[in-house]
Order: sequence, then structure tokens, then C-alpha cells
Amino acid sequence: MTLTIDEIIENFSFIDDWEERYRYVIELGRDLEELSDAEKSDVNKVQGCVSQVWLVSEHRADKGSPILTFRGDSDAHIVKGLVAITLSIFSGRSAIDIQSLDAEKVFAQIGLRDHLTPQRSNGLTAMLERIKSDARKAM
Repeated sequence: MTLTIDEIIENFSFIDDWEERYRYVIELGRDLEELSDAEKSDVNKVQGCVSQVWLVSEHRADKGSPILTFRGDSDAHIVKGLVAITLSIFSGRSAIDIQSLDAEKVFAQIGLRDHLTPQRSNGLTAMLERIKSDARKAM
């Protein structure tokens, strides 16, 4: 079951302890649909991540702006959870909406950026840039 970003934010609001929050992030990653071995290719690999991260984007035509759907995976538990949170923000939205969305506000709201290592933070930025790039290409 995929949660909306609003549900994830609400769930974070009930968890005070950061160790528990990390467990929740890992749990979110476990719920991601697995990517096939073929999808774990260099084409789908996100550059700039220390852990291996793959993002698959698909888009369908819509009257205004293409709608993008994202799937992703990682070889690291916490990073896989970050992928799940990121996908809940962007997947199923129009390319125009993706361009204007400020995911940093969401991560600030749940306090996540302050509790990530610099490497994970850089990887998260790389994921966000990749999603915005895929949205630009779809337009």
C-alpha cells in the first residue's frame, strides 16, 4: 500500500524519537515495488548517490502536461525509504506540477534533512534533480 505524502507527514508528527523515525523510513522503503534486474540499469541509475539508487519514470499524455509516474529502488535501507518518500511527493503528478513542487519544504517539515548524513543529503538532492529533469524531458 502506497501512502500519500500527507499521510507520511502525519505519521511523522506522531513519532518524536529519531531512532523510531529512521525505522519508519526503512519501513516505507520495504513497501516499494521491486524493480526488475533489467530496470536496475545504468540508464536508470541516479548519479551522485553513494548508495545505488535507480529511478524509472514513465509518462502518459494528458490534455495539459504529461503525467509522470515514478518507481525506484536502492541497495541501502534508509535510502530506499527516502526514495519512497520522494516518490510519494512526485509520482502521479503533471510535469508542470513537478517543476513547481518544493520537496525541500516537505523534508524540512518532517525534519529529515537535519538528520541525514551529508552523503545521504547529497543523494537526496541528486534524486530530486533527476525527477525534475525527467519532468522537463517529458514536456
